[in-house]
Amino acid sequence: MHPNIVRAIGFDPYADPPYLTMEYVPGSSLRPIIKNKSLKVADAVAIIRQVLTGISYAHERGLIHRDIKPENILIHERAFAEGFGTEGVVKVTDFGLGKATTSAAVGSIAYSMSVDDPKAQQIAGTLDYMAPEQRSGGDVDARADLYACGVVLYELLTGEKPAGTELPSDLNKEVPKHLDDAFKRSYARLEKRFASAKEFLDALGAPKPPPLPNRVQPPAIPASTMRMLESQQRPCPQCHRMVFGADQFCMHCGVQLVHSVRRCHKCGAYPDLSDRFCIFCGETLDAPEQLAGGVKV
Repeated sequence: MHPNIVRAIGFDPYADPPYLTMEYVPGSSLRPIIKNKSLKVADAVAIIRQVLTGISYAHERGLIHRDIKPENILIHERAFAEGFGTEGVVKVTDFGLGKATTSAAVGSIAYSMSVDDPKAQQIAGTLDYMAPEQRSGGDVDARADLYACGVVLYELLTGEKPAGTELPSDLNKEVPKHLDDAFKRSYARLEKRFASAKEFLDALGAPKPPPLPNRVQPPAIPASTMRMLESQQRPCPQCHRMVFGADQFCMHCGVQLVHSVRRCHKCGAYPDLSDRFCIFCGETLDAPEQLAGGVKV
């Protein structure tokens, strides 16, 4: 199951009463967050990106949700501590009004389709989020979900539902032009709408990495010590070829040269002794305790 879709754990339509067991998501729906009108533009984009990522996964498996709205978008409580861009903190739920577009099995997503009313299958969802073709009771495809996502994006950026020709930037001056354009392409007639969730995602721009937490820099190795170690040569205890004092391993035979190898505790890389931050993942590094030959710093 996708991290942005609430997982169905168990389903028994023949039990008395029938039951469906779903993943528990501690937190709240998106509705009270929108009502607070406290979201930053970057947070709004991070939320809708995860919604679209989950919807894209469902669409690729032949399932249309047809009832995208803030009440059916859950925000895990981790989002408030770790940020809305944290993977898996935004989850789409309630595929009860979903419609399979193919006869292929859609896994545990399909298990959450609890509504089987023919009338609900014809005209489903909440009116404010329904695409024009959905309101008329006609056939819908995946683009109906993209229309609803456009309405949700507008609410995330402004705290209001779209009305008339107003763009998000008309209500929130911090909204950039490319987000206005993304909204317009989603909140449009069928033939002018995004063709896929991936197109919508591309229009939102490249995701920004979450800011690094404040870190206390470890003490630097004295420059004089590093110059001495970098220039000092000695024979490898195994192959007897010359190595530099700052080397942790022999470049010739690979034997370990230091008492304790310095590694990044997050990604496992082998940084240089002079590095304060891991060049591979950016993690703050512990100050090296032992160098070649047992010299301590």
